[in-house]
Amino acid sequence: MDEATLAQLLDPDALTLLDGIEYSPAAELALAGRLRRDGVSPELARELLAQAQLRQEAEAKFGPFADRMLFTRDGLAQATRLSVAAHHARRLLAAEPALIGDLGCGLGGDTMALGGLGGTVLAVDADPVTAALAAYNLRSLDTVTVEQGTAEAQDLSRFDVLWLDPARRTGDGRTSAARRLTDPESFSPSLTWAFSTAEAVDGVGVKLGPALDHELVPAGWEAQWVSESGDVVEVALFHGSVRRRPGRNALVLGRGSALEVHESQVPADDEDGIGELGDYLFEPDGAIVRAGLVTALCEPLGMRRVSERIAYLTGDALPTGTAANAVRAYEIVDVLPAGIKQLRRALVQRGIGKVVIKKRGADIVPDQVRRQLKLPGGESATLVFTRLGEDHVVLLTQPVSLE
Repeated sequence: MDEATLAQLLDPDALTLLDGIEYSPAAELALAGRLRRDGVSPELARELLAQAQLRQEAEAKFGPFADRMLFTRDGLAQATRLSVAAHHARRLLAAEPALIGDLGCGLGGDTMALGGLGGTVLAVDADPVTAALAAYNLRSLDTVTVEQGTAEAQDLSRFDVLWLDPARRTGDGRTSAARRLTDPESFSPSLTWAFSTAEAVDGVGVKLGPALDHELVPAGWEAQWVSESGDVVEVALFHGSVRRRPGRNALVLGRGSALEVHESQVPADDEDGIGELGDYLFEPDGAIVRAGLVTALCEPLGMRRVSERIAYLTGDALPTGTAANAVRAYEIVDVLPAGIKQLRRALVQRGIGKVVIKKRGADIVPDQVRRQLKLPGGESATLVFTRLGEDHVVLLTQPVSLE
C-alpha cells in the first residue's frame, strides 16, 4: 500500500464500504465487480478486498478487535498476538511508568495492550504508512499518541520504560516480499543500539525472534522465550525495572494458564538424568527447548532424558494441572527396527496404515520415509525416529491428550 492508496482507504466512505464487505475467496470476483460498478477506483477496490481478507486472518491474533483495524500483510505477520501483548503490558506497567515509549510499534498490537490496560504511551514507527495505520488502529485510546519517526531519533530521557520491536526484515514492512534479516546489527534499530538504551532508561524490553543466539543476550538481562498455544512466538529481553530475575526462562501460555520455567531449575549436574525408556515419551514445549531448559523438567515432573543431546523426555506417569502445558505426551507402544523393510513389516503386522513421522537426532527425511514405507490402509500412529543413549531407534507411539 502506498501513501496515495492509504489516503483513499482512510476516507470515511471507503471505510464504510470496507465494513460492509463479507469476504470469501469464492466471492472475491463478485465483490470486485460490485465495487467497480459503485465507481470505486481499481487501486482502492483491490485494497478494500485485501483489507477484508486481512481482517479475517487477523482474528487469530486480535479477536473481535480485528474488524475495526487496518493492516499490511507483512505487518500482520510480525504483529504481537493480543494475548502475548497483554503479558508484555502487565510486565511493563508493573514498573508504574509515567510514559512508555513503544519504538517500532508496527500496527500497534503491543501499544493496544499497553494503552488498554491504562498506560500512557508514545508509539513510534519509522514507516509513514505503518505509523498512519497504527494511529487508526489505536484511535479509541486517549492515552496513546502515535508519531512517525525512527527509534534512534527519540529523546530517551522522557521515557520511564521502553518497549522496542526492531524491524527484522528488509523493505518498509508493507508487503510479504520483504526478506528476513539474520544479522542483529542489520535490524532497525540495531541490537547494539537497543541494548544501549538501558543506559538512559530505567526499564527496557526488547522483542526479538525466538531463534536468537543465547550468546547475544547481555549479562544481567532476562531472556524469556514465549510460546502461545504451542507456537513459539518470540524471545523478549528485559532490563532494569521491568526485569524480574536475570537469566533464561520460558513462558508457556495456553489452556487458560501460564507456566514459567527458569534456568535456576536446571540440575547442577546437567549430564545426569538419562534413564530407561518409560511408558510415555514427552516432547517439551518449543519455548522450553529454545531456552535450553529441557532438563529443568526432569525432577519436578519425574521424567528422564532419552539421550544427552535429544530434546525428548520419558517417564511412567502423565503430568497434571499447569505442568501439563510443558509437554506433549505420547504413549510408547513398542520399539521397532529402523530398517525400512523391517519397519514396514512390523507396521503392517500391527494394522498400521497411516503414520505421522517425528524425528530428533535422526538423519531422515520424513516424507521420503513415508513414501518408502508404502503402507496399505489401516490405523494411524506416530513414529518417532530418535536415540536411546547413542542407539538409533524408532518408537511406535500414540498421542495422549493432557487436557
